[in-house]
Amino acid sequence: MDERAALAALRDRPLNFDPARLPELVHAGGWRVDDLRRPLPPEPPGEPVAGGTWERTRRLMDGYQVADPALVRATYDEQAPLAGRDMLLTLYFHRLRVRCGVRIGDVYEADREEAGRTARVYGWNYRTLEGHFEQGEMAYEVWKWRDTGAVEFHIHAISRPADSGPPLLRLGFRLFGRRPQLRFYRSACERMAELVVDS
Repeated sequence: MDERAALAALRDRPLNFDPARLPELVHAGGWRVDDLRRPLPPEPPGEPVAGGTWERTRRLMDGYQVADPALVRATYDEQAPLAGRDMLLTLYFHRLRVRCGVRIGDVYEADREEAGRTARVYGWNYRTLEGHFEQGEMAYEVWKWRDTGAVEFHIHAISRPADSGPPLLRLGFRLFGRRPQLRFYRSACERMAELVVDS
């Protein structure tokens, strides 16, 4: 099946976990929670600057430029709204090529407070579909701290091996998945830092 046909096949596929229960599930244990932050070139304090780091990072995120194509490639309908968009991810691990489906869930932009400081935050997450060897969601965010103008790229991921899907892939993820998972997170942070300077 070619990539476009495989993408179309995701349309009616459900998520392989219940996002509404995610806080409860994480509290019960067995899920990994990862948070990474990468400083980006700063802007002047205040609102995001037109054409500045925050806006460029947002544009790169929406075009799914975050992933190193040597590790992950995404196929999706560019005309589809971002919220609810299906994406077929092709993952490369040594000589293996694995396809899995995700769906973009929340898309948000708002002020957020942390330790008495306020940041303007834009982000979105995607969630794993039935047949994926993993369960969970990953959020990409760009933050601009209003007081200093500092800009950061954030990744927040919650995951665990799936209970269903191809048994061999699930076993492989349980045994060997953590290292490439962390490698992907670090690579995405570094890639965004490089791309935002060049864009």
